[in-house]
Amino acid sequence: MNYRRHVQVKETPQSEPVAGINQVENSAGGFVFALDIWKHLDRFLILGSEGGTYYVREKELTQNNAKAVLECIKSDGVRVVNRVVEISDSGRAPKNDPALFVLAMCAGLGNAASKKMALESLSKVARIGTHLFHFVEYVKGFRGWGRGLRNAIASWYNEKDIDDLAYQVVKYQQRDGWANRDLLRLSHLKTSNEIRNNLYKWIVGKTERTELPALIIAVEQAKIAETAGQIIELIIKHNLPREAIPTKWLNEISVWDALLQDMPLTALIRNLGKMTNIGLLKPMSKAVGLVVKKLSDKDNIKKSRLHPLAILIALKQYESGCGGKGKLSWESASQIVDALDAAFYLAFDNILPTGKRIMLALDVSGSMSDLFGGTNVSCCEGASAMALVTAKSESNYTITRFNEGMENIPMSPKQRLDDVLKYTRRINCGGTDCALPMIYAFEKEIEIDAFCIYTDSETWAGKIHPFQALQKYRRTMNIPAKLIVVGMTSTGFTIADPSDAGMMDVVGFDSATPQIISDFIRN
Repeated sequence: MNYRRHVQVKETPQSEPVAGINQVENSAGGFVFALDIWKHLDRFLILGSEGGTYYVREKELTQNNAKAVLECIKSDGVRVVNRVVEISDSGRAPKNDPALFVLAMCAGLGNAASKKMALESLSKVARIGTHLFHFVEYVKGFRGWGRGLRNAIASWYNEKDIDDLAYQVVKYQQRDGWANRDLLRLSHLKTSNEIRNNLYKWIVGKTERTELPALIIAVEQAKIAETAGQIIELIIKHNLPREAIPTKWLNEISVWDALLQDMPLTALIRNLGKMTNIGLLKPMSKAVGLVVKKLSDKDNIKKSRLHPLAILIALKQYESGCGGKGKLSWESASQIVDALDAAFYLAFDNILPTGKRIMLALDVSGSMSDLFGGTNVSCCEGASAMALVTAKSESNYTITRFNEGMENIPMSPKQRLDDVLKYTRRINCGGTDCALPMIYAFEKEIEIDAFCIYTDSETWAGKIHPFQALQKYRRTMNIPAKLIVVGMTSTGFTIADPSDAGMMDVVGFDSATPQIISDFIRN
């Protein structure tokens, strides 16, 4: 009997754990490595758990992530708060909700120091009214409405500039069953500033004609405006947001044209379909030129914290010519599609080229077909777009896709994003074998310095584990190749061996990931 056939550490089927190695079973039945709790925290902060994954429902995924977060809080709650603020403030995550949820956990479940710091950091993470409503909804699951929370909410309102606060309460009026008037009452908010007190009275429905911020007066005037011209004048003079415009004026081209002039980028990309539908954004128009100009301003994109994924979502939606529920349709303008494509790359930092030989390997198995966080972008499409960001900065790369088989694909950052996504769209099928990129490279004798694998780590179908395949590639090719695992879901799994300094985990959909990959490859 040859016992080595049944137990060995160089080549082990992925459906079995490697002898002597601390591995865990993933959701697909394969054996992988457990993610470090702090890396798990990062994944959750950036990816969230909305919608669940191919294998795990939303509730279970959220609970699993919350367990990892709680471990981090018990270990070092202040470090957790600092990480929440860092990722949220830098705009690295597509959505701010996970950061607000973790901050709420720290405010309710941490020790005295982390609770205090979490509440003191509220305004850094909850930057707009909607964020504040989300936080309040989350935090009530972890604590009562005590003095510390009341003071934190009161400070959020009292510390804002009066004009900024007026804009916040006009644009973000209610969410999650909470409204500004609810929070004012519960926080027992007081101030000695007369105009601010008048604003608080207006928020809770007291309509005495007292001195108010100019924006609030304009909002009241918009409610009784009789012509579009009056609305336009108020928009131009007071920068009224769309939320302050009575519905009956929101099909007027001239009104939308006035709104467009100073419209924030996030609002702009959300309303591209509407503005095209009513005829404002038509070919060769000044409005299209203004949109293109706004989307071409890298500094403005950074300042607005417009996330690359938000741009990708807008690109797919706008190029499709219809709204998410099919109630609105339009004929997309090619200049705007091109501008969105360019803006996607602008939303990332300048990435230093490595000059190394890189394989960008995209997992296109069935489990990568799920839409990310309730968006119109699948995990696989997001992986494709992120791979192009790295490819754009490099001169020596190859892009491949794999499930149970492996092939090169002719994707290029010189192509438009909506064209290249077809290489990974609607083909997700089969099992997952994350060892294939390394196997393919040594079978074809391709010299690779770094493998970047974009996956959910739900690998199970191979005859050799990915880390074993990398070790074999290193021995066979005599190249100290590195492995970067780009995690596309917030599960606690990875195919990277945490004991190997040549392997690294990063988070998919993180705007900082391409630069981190470059730094790691360049040592």
